[in-house]
Amino acid sequence: MAEIEVASEVEDVLHHKQVARDARPYPSPTYAWYVVAVFVIAYTFSFIDRQILSLLVGPMKRDLHITDTEMSLLQGLAFAAFYTIMGLPIGRLVDRRNRIGIISLGVFFWSLMTALCGTAKVYWQLFAYRIGVGVGEAALSPAAYSVISDYFPPKRLGIAIGVYGMGVYIGAGLALVIGAEVIGFVARSGDLNLPLLGHLYAWQIVFFIVGLPGLLIALWVRTVREPERRGHMRREIGPDGVERDSEVPLADVIAYLKDNAGSFLGMNLCFAFLAMMAYGTAAWIPTFLVRTYGWDVVEAGRWYGWIIVIFGTAGVVAGGAIGDFVCSKGYRNGRIIVMAATGLVTLPFAIAFPLVDDPMMALALLAPASFFATFTTGVGPSALQEMMPNQMRGFAAALSGLIVNFIGLGLGPTSIALVTDFVFKDEMMLRYSLAAVPPVILLIGAAFGFYSLKPYLKSLDYLERWSSRNEKSL
Repeated sequence: MAEIEVASEVEDVLHHKQVARDARPYPSPTYAWYVVAVFVIAYTFSFIDRQILSLLVGPMKRDLHITDTEMSLLQGLAFAAFYTIMGLPIGRLVDRRNRIGIISLGVFFWSLMTALCGTAKVYWQLFAYRIGVGVGEAALSPAAYSVISDYFPPKRLGIAIGVYGMGVYIGAGLALVIGAEVIGFVARSGDLNLPLLGHLYAWQIVFFIVGLPGLLIALWVRTVREPERRGHMRREIGPDGVERDSEVPLADVIAYLKDNAGSFLGMNLCFAFLAMMAYGTAAWIPTFLVRTYGWDVVEAGRWYGWIIVIFGTAGVVAGGAIGDFVCSKGYRNGRIIVMAATGLVTLPFAIAFPLVDDPMMALALLAPASFFATFTTGVGPSALQEMMPNQMRGFAAALSGLIVNFIGLGLGPTSIALVTDFVFKDEMMLRYSLAAVPPVILLIGAAFGFYSLKPYLKSLDYLERWSSRNEKSL
């Protein structure tokens, strides 16, 4: 009986200390938003480096003698396979080591690999460097989500992560806008012959221009302060009577995810299929504008780039804010509701834009499609952070990234290319591939989202029980 009373007293002490830790003031909002701004810039550069290929389809196919499907592998699988696989060990490090250092090293590595893409002479070299870009970028989001979650209270987490997600669409849009201008300038200047590198095509020079500035961003990121971890954590009182964080073994993380498989898989498969639609269309829309309406690549990049920058950025922030609002009204699974509904709201615009004969009408329909499709970028990651203990967030985000990016980025561009190459067997039929594939993907994603609504509520309850069990002496 005495042992039970002592254990109960220890648990009570730790519980009150947990409450006290949660009540500690968060870092200065001004500095917290500064950190988000730095991460947004890093994320922006990551997507410039990632998406620039969508403007280079024509010249790269010509100079490397490759097909649409081979080009799609550079845009998708070469990057996504290692981006997702390497995310797991990096995510584990995020839960145990300095997260700012991990981000800085990742930015440096992917920027270097992007620049090296400009030295590639044959397809396999470019494929290898694209793998390197994926490995470097795997370090960013799992660490950034974890850091942001320690800088902002839960009621503001959706909008904070939504603002961070702006980097996706600012980067993807600027990849087209800036890329279009760079391509136009380089094309007018012609190919170059440089010492050591020899003859360079115009598209190779683009990789140097977009990759090298990231090396400076890596140094900037390193100046950000690592925040104190907070929220649901495993704690222990050691033999010396001092309370400290207790490392969570990987087996326990996997067991936690297994116990919450319904919500984890449901919400991430929803996110993955909606991302598959977004990545798939974004990879091919500049080429669609060129092939269908006879635009040149510079014109296509300018118009579509600004649509992504304006409407994509607005959508990701709106999605995060709406998710926070729905949760504030008492719907604990409000962020999942918003994510699931996104697939249905985007559907009519995704079907219509490739089929109209007027290019300006196609762009007008792309605007709301881009706005609604980006809601998931704010609500998906914030919902995941909300359901996981602090010391498991990095690994969970990396595993989420594996699912979302392997399906979304790995299969999105290729799914459309395969229909073009093997169903229609005519590259000029790309518009019909864009009209046929994304609607099916959106419906699948929405179905997974609605399925995960009830399991997600159970996971939030599970988190509270886990926290109570782990606030004890080990």
